[in-house]
Amino acid sequence: HTLLSNTNPTETDRLLQKNFLTNPVEASINAFLIDTGDQQVLVDTGAGTFFGPKLGGKLQTSLKAAGYTPNEIDAILLTHIHTDHSGGLVEAGQRVFPAATLYVGKPDVDFWLDRANATRFNVAEKYFDEAAKTVKPYLDAGKVKSFSGKTALLPGITAHPTPGHTPGHSCYVAASKGDRIEFWGDIVHFASVQFPKPEITVAYDVDANAAAAQRKKQFARAEASRILVAGAHLPFPGVGHLRAADQGYAWVPVDYRWREP
Repeated sequence: HTLLSNTNPTETDRLLQKNFLTNPVEASINAFLIDTGDQQVLVDTGAGTFFGPKLGGKLQTSLKAAGYTPNEIDAILLTHIHTDHSGGLVEAGQRVFPAATLYVGKPDVDFWLDRANATRFNVAEKYFDEAAKTVKPYLDAGKVKSFSGKTALLPGITAHPTPGHTPGHSCYVAASKGDRIEFWGDIVHFASVQFPKPEITVAYDVDANAAAAQRKKQFARAEASRILVAGAHLPFPGVGHLRAADQGYAWVPVDYRWREP
């Protein structure tokens, strides 16, 4: 309850109960791997070791289970510099992905690597400390490429700035053979609450009003285009579609399939 604004505990509980949930709700921390055939590209890296051994930090294990190693990752698309997305970049102060180029929105680099913004924007200093710990090793190695505006980063992959949750928050669209998927980062945190009520914001938003406006825009686009979307905090594996429902939207997760098409 304390994380949410533009709602009240009674309304929040009603929305949770409608989805067979009770407070508190556990949120997934999802990262995604794109194997283009030529490159291995990560979208976000999870929390790494920052939240302790029982909260996230399973990316390296998951990569290994899928047949990949950190050394094989060529590029990392960071939706934004929050530790549950950037924490997996480092371990014991060293780069986990030594061959990878890190792509991230320039407004986020400028914001989170300037500690004076903690006071200017009333944001906890620990977020700036953690940003430096996770991103600076890649900066020092010359492995960061920041961007502003809509940018084609890699073949078939385009960055779309979606500021609000953070100043440089970005979504990424990957296209292949006529299909598209959009990686949303933190456009949405709590599916059961924010899909029906996109105006509900979370305490981690740097600009809550802009985040809500961005969410409404992205929801409408996704519903109209029927694009496949992947969200960092949607219930694992976090991939599905949006459809209109009542005055808001409903999440339709992809069906699990184990056979090749």
